[in-house]
Amino acid sequence: MAEPTFVPTDFVVPAPPSTPSFRLEPLAARHNRADLAAWSSSIEHIRATPGFAGRHWPPLDGLSADDNLRDLVRHADDFTKRTGFTYTVLDNAGDYDVIGCVYIYPDRDDPAVTSVRSWVRADRAELDEPVYREVSAWLAEHWPFERIRYAKR
Repeated sequence: MAEPTFVPTDFVVPAPPSTPSFRLEPLAARHNRADLAAWSSSIEHIRATPGFAGRHWPPLDGLSADDNLRDLVRHADDFTKRTGFTYTVLDNAGDYDVIGCVYIYPDRDDPAVTSVRSWVRADRAELDEPVYREVSAWLAEHWPFERIRYAKR
């Protein structure tokens, strides 16, 4: 039996937001090295970010590059199967480096609710609120979700 999709089968996933400071693109295996460097440099900062309290991610001991790659491939597979959508947040002002991530998934306790979490690196903490605002507006305007849980900034 096919796994249920998170969005209607005829829903066209909208283009992700882009601002002068950052842009989103679907997380993929090619982001592995930069993604691993981004979150592993900011573990305590991410764990203190709204929406991450009480979670076991990111792991305090980090991950190997192979384990991180498996995680990215799983997120990309979720995207393909439409069971969840993970985006990398890239610096749009220069080197296009990974500066964060956005996760859009059905809530574990109530699948009728869309659970959204995002983080940015500690050295780019000033972008946490702008990412939150852009993603919130994008979801409200372009996605079919009726109930969204995304911790306010």
